[in-house]
Amino acid sequence: MYVLYTIIASLVCFLVLKWMKKRRYCTDSKRLDGKTVLITGGNSGIGKEAAVALVNRGARVIIACRDVEKAEKAVREIKFRSHSLNVAHMELDLANLRSVRDFCKKFLQAEKRLDILINNAGMPSVLDWTDDGFSMCFGVNHLGHFLLTNLLLPRLKECAPSRVVTLTCSIYKYQKLDFQDLNYNLLPFFTYSRSKLANIYFSQELAHITEGKGVTSYAVHPGFVQSGWTCHYSFLFRMLMEVVMRMFFVSCEVGAQTVVYCAVSEEAAKHSGGYFVDCKPANLRPFARDAGVSKKLWEASERLVNLS
Repeated sequence: MYVLYTIIASLVCFLVLKWMKKRRYCTDSKRLDGKTVLITGGNSGIGKEAAVALVNRGARVIIACRDVEKAEKAVREIKFRSHSLNVAHMELDLANLRSVRDFCKKFLQAEKRLDILINNAGMPSVLDWTDDGFSMCFGVNHLGHFLLTNLLLPRLKECAPSRVVTLTCSIYKYQKLDFQDLNYNLLPFFTYSRSKLANIYFSQELAHITEGKGVTSYAVHPGFVQSGWTCHYSFLFRMLMEVVMRMFFVSCEVGAQTVVYCAVSEEAAKHSGGYFVDCKPANLRPFARDAGVSKKLWEASERLVNLS
C-alpha cells in the first residue's frame, strides 16, 4: 500500500510540474525591420532573451541598464546569438530620477525612432531606498518606468503605431495599494507585490490616456523564471531557490515569449490595457481592474516624480 501511495504521489507531482512548466511560444512571424525597440534591464534574464528574439526579427534594439560592463557583455552575446550588429546599450539607473531624465534626453537626441518600449527591469523583494527616497521596489519597478515612459511618450506617438510592454507578476493579487503609504517598505514580499500591482494600474491608465493616439499598452506576467534575482540573498537561500527554480520555474527564453507576443502580435493589439499570460489575455482580480484607482495612482505618480 505504501508503494502504491508513493507511486500515486510521484505521478501527481510529475503532472503538476509538467503543468507549471508548460508555456506557450510566440508563433507570430511578424518582422520588425526599420523598427527601434528599447528594453530596460535588457542585459540579463527575460530582457536579454527578448532582445535576441526581436533583433532576429530585424529590429534595432537598445538595452538600457545601470551596469555598463554587464551591458557591454550582453551586447556581445546578443550580437553573437542573433548574427546581427543591430543592438546597442545605454546607461540608465531607474533608482535615480535624474538618471532617467538624462537618459531620455540623450535617447531622444540620438534616436529618431521608438516603436516598442519594454519596461522589463525590476527590483526583487528587497528592503532598500532609491536615491530619491522611495522604497526600492516601488521606486524602480513603478516610478522609474513611469517617468521613463512619460518622457518618451511623444516619440512613441510620433512613431505610431507603437507599443509599451510592462512586466508585472501574478503575485500582484496578494496586496492592494495604500495611498496613505505608497512608499511602503516593511515586508519584502508585500513591497514587491504592491509594485507589481502598480505596474498593472500603470499599464491600464496608459492605455486609457493614449487611446486613439496610436500607442497601445500591455501588462505581462512572464511566468516564474529561472533568473539571477537571488543574488541579493544569502548563500543558503540561493542554493535552496536554485533547486526550487529548476523544479518549478521556466527558462528565461520561455518567459520572454509573452513579452515578444505583446510586442509584435496583431491579435494582442486588440487588447490594449490588457493583462497577458502565456501569449494570451488573462483575467485580473476585480480590484486590479479599478479604473478609478489606476487614475489616482497615475496622478499621485506625476506628483512624486515632478512630472510637469
